[in-house]
Amino acid sequence: AVLRALRRRWDAYKYRFVPWLALNLRRKRRTLRYVPQGSQDKIISDEDVFETLLKIFRALFINDFSRQAHILAVLPEIKCKYLELLTVEQKRPKVNSCNHQSQHVFSPVEVLFNTLGFTITRDRSSLVSAGTGVFVTKGFVPKGTVVAMYPGTVYRKHEPIFFQSLGNPFIFRCIDGILIDGNDKGLSRSVYRSCSRRDQLGPFQMSDESWLTAALQNPLAVGQYVNNCSHEKAANVCYQEFDVPGYFPVELKQYLPNIVYSHDIESHLRCVVLVTLRDIQQGEELFSNYYTVVN
Repeated sequence: AVLRALRRRWDAYKYRFVPWLALNLRRKRRTLRYVPQGSQDKIISDEDVFETLLKIFRALFINDFSRQAHILAVLPEIKCKYLELLTVEQKRPKVNSCNHQSQHVFSPVEVLFNTLGFTITRDRSSLVSAGTGVFVTKGFVPKGTVVAMYPGTVYRKHEPIFFQSLGNPFIFRCIDGILIDGNDKGLSRSVYRSCSRRDQLGPFQMSDESWLTAALQNPLAVGQYVNNCSHEKAANVCYQEFDVPGYFPVELKQYLPNIVYSHDIESHLRCVVLVTLRDIQQGEELFSNYYTVVN
């Protein structure tokens, strides 16, 4: 029984931990997705990813408007814009001034449903011994939709990750060698929090720490718990890399569940989203291809 349990853990672990990819390419090829070249590794366009994130983050910001006063105080030029969006969202008569009216505050999950038409949550996987999985709990998700994000600390190829990687099944490798550590426990958790607080600029948070807790502010930030596909469970989502553009609204960065390990590197923040490969109904579990192989 002990050997069987160890074997199950090894089978799940070896495909997620980066160094074992090369040793397992010939086995279980169903867990791999092949694309002709890196430029074609896009299920949807970067513009569509950007617009989806902008849409849900704006909705979260407006829903949490009463707690954003410290940010809006230093952004008077956009305060009225958000108040206008708030009145439109709530279908209330527009006001002539920028005085904030009372609003009903929804939970982040409710905001996700009201904005994108579905909710997702972590729960026990339908796969035996797979642990936690991610399910569509309400609504309908059309093909080609951003359904989740992969949170974590972003490491360049030369940056130290050895100690964080020990016993860590949540390290995602991008095509260009960038690594994202999506572990919400232990050393990985401490590193993320340290980097996040390091990069805070006054009232502006450059990343979201809530994915390390049970109270998510960004309800999409559960992508690290999406399980690998199998013979019985085909992949219905796929990872897609997305570099956050420099013009991303600074007030919305508080919902980005990623942070760079090295503060002094001038480059766009790498995020990874999960995009649906087909229509997904309420109650279905999400399954992915862990690795994309560029031919």
